[in-house]
Amino acid sequence: MSEESLIIKAVETPVFRKVDLKTKTRMGETIIQAALFIAGILSIMTTLAIVYELGKEALLFFADPDVTLVKFLGTTKWQPAIGQYGIWALVSATLVTSFIAMLISLPLGLASAVYLSEYASTRARSILKPILEILAGIPTVVYGYFALLFVTPILRTFLGENLQIYNMLSAGLVMGIMILPLISSMSEDALSAVPRSLREAAYAMGATKVETSLQIVVPAALSGIGAAVIVGISRAVGETMIVAVAAGSGPNFSFNPLEAAETMTGHIARISGGDLSYNSIDYTSLFAIALMLFLVTLVLNLISQWVVTKFREQYE
Repeated sequence: MSEESLIIKAVETPVFRKVDLKTKTRMGETIIQAALFIAGILSIMTTLAIVYELGKEALLFFADPDVTLVKFLGTTKWQPAIGQYGIWALVSATLVTSFIAMLISLPLGLASAVYLSEYASTRARSILKPILEILAGIPTVVYGYFALLFVTPILRTFLGENLQIYNMLSAGLVMGIMILPLISSMSEDALSAVPRSLREAAYAMGATKVETSLQIVVPAALSGIGAAVIVGISRAVGETMIVAVAAGSGPNFSFNPLEAAETMTGHIARISGGDLSYNSIDYTSLFAIALMLFLVTLVLNLISQWVVTKFREQYE
């Protein structure tokens, strides 16, 4: 082989390798993009399948000549076996327990997130955050019996016989403790993602640590905090075992947290555990309740997203 041929081969070989590397990289990116697209489509299709199945079975409930939307949405007694279809007896308990849970989890979760993000040292954060997240690993049935056997007796020492043994107050309080690590962890991640330059600019203007945290960092992370609130509300509305054990097992239209009442999820868990014949009114009513639960969660999520969008601070 001549000297000229060797020079040409030495020059051209890296070029061909570079082209092959680019082609291989593009193929990898194409595969990853296709996999992500398929994952997104599967998520959407799963949601549509859930809505279809709930809607199909719920139509069987509303197809009964004795069931009307007026009875379903306009009355407050729920006993399908005897012709009472007032869903508000279950919705009211769901809203009360979820509201109490958010009253506990939202301020405590946000406060702990601000502390972990802005005030805690690296060592304190490495100790406190895992301890806080241990609460997320406790089974919900344990929380239920904790509410019934520990929290309720303590509350009865202060509230007396006005507080029933099964009540929405203790269930909501313990549910708030359960949701606390979820909101705290998501909010802390959102706060930590705020650029350091915003904090330094606030300090340069003479702002204190508290002013920087509450007036600069929190508004800048409001979208992430809003996402944490949305997930927390959905988690509270969909919780089953705590309310099934501690809140009560009978539909009761009441906004008094001292009374016993049954939530939508608790009712589904109790009724579906029995022997129900297919296409019976009790069986199809479960899907009507599930569809109502889906719609309540959807409405709450839309309201939360609207609030976050309206009041979010924009930073360039």
